[in-house]
Amino acid sequence: MIIVTGATGLLGRQIVERLLARVPAGRIGVSVRDPEKARALADRGVRVRQGSFADAGSLAHAFEGAAQVLIVSVDLMGEEAVRRHRTAIDAAVAAGARRVLYTSHMGAAAASRFQPCRDHAATEDALRACGVPFTSLRNGFYAANALRFLGDAPSTGQADLPADGPVSWTAHEDLAEAAAAILADEGRFDGPTPPLTASQALTFADIAGQAAEITGRPITRNTVPDERFVHGLTGHGVPAEAAEQLLGAFTAARAGEFAATDPALATLLGHDPTDLPTLLRRHLSTPTPSAAR
Repeated sequence: MIIVTGATGLLGRQIVERLLARVPAGRIGVSVRDPEKARALADRGVRVRQGSFADAGSLAHAFEGAAQVLIVSVDLMGEEAVRRHRTAIDAAVAAGARRVLYTSHMGAAAASRFQPCRDHAATEDALRACGVPFTSLRNGFYAANALRFLGDAPSTGQADLPADGPVSWTAHEDLAEAAAAILADEGRFDGPTPPLTASQALTFADIAGQAAEITGRPITRNTVPDERFVHGLTGHGVPAEAAEQLLGAFTAARAGEFAATDPALATLLGHDPTDLPTLLRRHLSTPTPSAAR
């Protein structure tokens, strides 16, 4: 049994879909907070059980019979995120899983300027200490975040963001396919994978230029002071701590933390990863772009 957590989320859902193309549904189980949201998977033969990283007891049932458990990282930052990941790791080991997998980040490092990367590094430390083989999927920075940061720039003509650096923005769909391939070929990677990235690293000046080419309208990339960026976020209701953490993505990018590219993802996919211009075209052709943010 291969167990995937977070299977109703954006990444987890796509991983299960791609895993279904590789292994029988009866070999797949999902651990979700709300089983009703996974009814469609249950109808296709996937084992659906309720499980929450905040409740170790629920995970014992959700992970029962697991040979592999893929822990999809939570949408939290700081010690609470790491604590929940540790709970899931411990539950997977207690359930008898012979391998624990985890969706980490290409920039995972204790000294990262971006809080989630520090959280991923701490989780990887817990994996190293868990006593069973593990695989840490060093995923490239999600391209969906580039689209969110770009915001309304295609319509306003102004992309007002802090100074940045090149980032290998990577599509969820490609990372999901890679995760499914690794789960279906148990032990293909032991420990952290190479960076699973798109083939290009782009700055927001590059992205603004690509969006302008696609829309046929000029877009100016304006570099704003860090303080102004944070103030703009808090002025729109973002908590101060979260705003500072979002700024960390730019601070880390301009330090080169997300600039690496690697052929590992293309090898897993059997083709080139989806490039950002393709994702931009999809995004900009959507009738209501704001719904993607």
